[in-house]
Amino acid sequence: MALFKCSICGFEKETRCKPKVCPECKAKDSFTKVEAKATEDAAEEKKEKKTRRCCKSKE
Repeated sequence: MALFKCSICGFEKETRCKPKVCPECKAKDSFTKVEAKATEDAAEEKKEKKTRRCCKSKE
């Protein structure tokens, strides 16, 4: 799966194929593929936040 971002409103959607119409702003052909590295960084950051939250709750 790939992550696509609307260049008009910034809406992001994870899907196999490039969306034709943005569900938020209704713009046509406004999606661009987000680089894989950015997607990996976001996933890593999300995992890091979970870890931090869990550690703080144990204190």
